[in-house]
Order: sequence, then C-alpha cells, then structure tokens
Amino acid sequence: MPEIAADRIDVVAPNLKRRLSGVTATVVRLIPVQARMIGIVATGPGLPPELPHIPLARAATLPRDRWRVWHARRNTEMALGLILRHVLRRRYRLLFTSAAQRRHTGFTRWLIRQQDALIATSPQAASYLERPATVILHGVDLSVFHPAADREALRTELGFAPDDIVIGCFGRIRAQKGVDLLVEAALRLFPSRPRARLIFTGRVTTDNQSFTDELKARIDAAGLSGRIRFLGEVPWEQVVRNYQAIDLFAAPARWEGFGLTPLEAAACGVPSVAARVGAFETLIREDETGSLVPREDVDALTRALARWLDDDAGRQAAGQAARAHVQTNHAIEGEAQAITQVYRGLLA
Repeated sequence: MPEIAADRIDVVAPNLKRRLSGVTATVVRLIPVQARMIGIVATGPGLPPELPHIPLARAATLPRDRWRVWHARRNTEMALGLILRHVLRRRYRLLFTSAAQRRHTGFTRWLIRQQDALIATSPQAASYLERPATVILHGVDLSVFHPAADREALRTELGFAPDDIVIGCFGRIRAQKGVDLLVEAALRLFPSRPRARLIFTGRVTTDNQSFTDELKARIDAAGLSGRIRFLGEVPWEQVVRNYQAIDLFAAPARWEGFGLTPLEAAACGVPSVAARVGAFETLIREDETGSLVPREDVDALTRALARWLDDDAGRQAAGQAARAHVQTNHAIEGEAQAITQVYRGLLA
C-alpha cells in the first residue's frame, strides 16, 4: 500500500496486540467502512496488509499542524496516546471505547479520566465508566456475514449430513465463555437427539488446556466425540463459513463485554441461544430470533437448546427473522457513521 499523506490522516486507530482478538476484529472490520467517511488509518502489528495503515513510528511523528484523533480500545493504547500527546507533544484528541461490564481498576479509571471523549458499546458498559459516554452498539458487515449461496454444498464440504442439526459456539475455549455449560447441555440432550451436532472453534491458551482436556474426556466417555468437536483456531474466512453452515448458535457466556457473535450468526440467518450477559439482551428478541437464559443456568440452557433442536420450522423462521433484524438495526454502516460523528465533534 502506498504511503498515506499526513494531510489525509484525521484519525489513528491503534491495535497493540498481534494475535486475533475481539478488539482486533473490531478494528479490522470497521476501518474499511470508516475510510469512506473520514481519513482514518490503523497502526500496530498483526493487521491485514490491505487495511489503511501507518507504522507506529510515523504515528508518533505526524506533523503538529492540526489536531487528530487517537482512538484507543485498550489500556496500553490509552497510555500510549498520553505519551504521544504529553511527552512527544503530538496534537491528538484522545478517545477510548469501552466494552467492559465491570468496575475498572484504579489505573484504568485514571486513564479514562485523561480521555477527551468516551464511547461505550452498550448501556451496561457505559454505567461503569463514571463519566458521560456515547453509547454505540456494534454492527455487522452484511457483505461478509450473509447466508451461503449454496448452503447444502457448503455443509457437505464441511462434513455435515443433510439432516444434521448443527450447533456452533465460536470464541476462545475457556470457562468465561460457558463452554463447559454447553458441553453439559449437549451431553444431556444428544443421546435422545441423534441428528444433533456441536462444533467449537477458538484458541485454547496454555492456562485453559486442562479445562479443555477434561471436557474432551467427558465427551469421549459419553461416546459423543464424533458429534461434539473442537476445531481449534481457524482462519477468519472459515469462521464465516461455519456460521453459514450451522443451524443454531450458542453463546452461554458467564460474562461478556459486548458479545458480537450472535449478531454475526443472525446476519447469516442463524438464531441464537445466549445467556443474559453483555449486550445479548439488546441483540436477541426472545422467541423471535432466539432465546435468552439466565447466566450459569445449565438447566435453562438445556431446555432452550431442546426447544430449537426439536422445531425445524420454528428454527428456520427464527433464522430468517434474525437476518431481517440485523439488516434493519445492526448494519456496520450505522456503527461507523455514529463513531465518525464522535470523531468530527472532537476535531471541531
């Protein structure tokens, strides 16, 4: 990509984490849309080469001719923004987006107080900031997340039989995501529902390896290792294909910052069963586009999954309603426009 002229850069969005995470995914999906609205670039490691991007060294040496926005989404990025402004004397307005739904540490609260403006990804996240924030819900890129053109061929390619009912759960394999709750529900339901399948995708970190091994041992002991599978960390393109191939999405997290996965599933025409955490209550319409269950309630999770597993017509109707709901309320263009309005307010 050719070098981007300094006078075309209004916003710098740092990404100071090399491995794929929810925050990195947000940067990657938003910036191409925002770039049609304002001069925005990313900076940091591990980003796709096609993304508008400048090296960190250049972000630290942009001319002081005018104000720009430094849009942080992590503590490290807020701290770097302060260094750029107060030590290197760069003219950055500081903006932080928070998804966390918990009381912040003292250091994080101090960093937040230094920002010029705040965005929260849900009303719940805003309530923990102790300062006014603009609430902007995440959106989904409908040009990426959509039903497959030939779903039967895709399912065959991925190894599913025509009458399989496939549940998906995508994200890191750890207790926070409620993976163990979903496995327990599947162990209860699958013996009497031979069509049911469950796939997990996501990285297993070293500290979660024993947690995952114990779950796999339980699955093996139940004779269900062929129907409950851990696919590991897969390329982003494959995650999208998995969404397009499944019949039901499960998000039984114990806690969640925002929780974009049910929206991505909905955009692909798939209903969700999710815990009442994060923004899930805002994203899922009870009985219309999926079900909501109390957090850590494996009995309620089992009943909700059974309801959708046992109702082919209802599941398909809910998937269609979910797709329509996302198209109307959660397209990524709306999120990008709302964030860009915040940028323009800071630059004014």
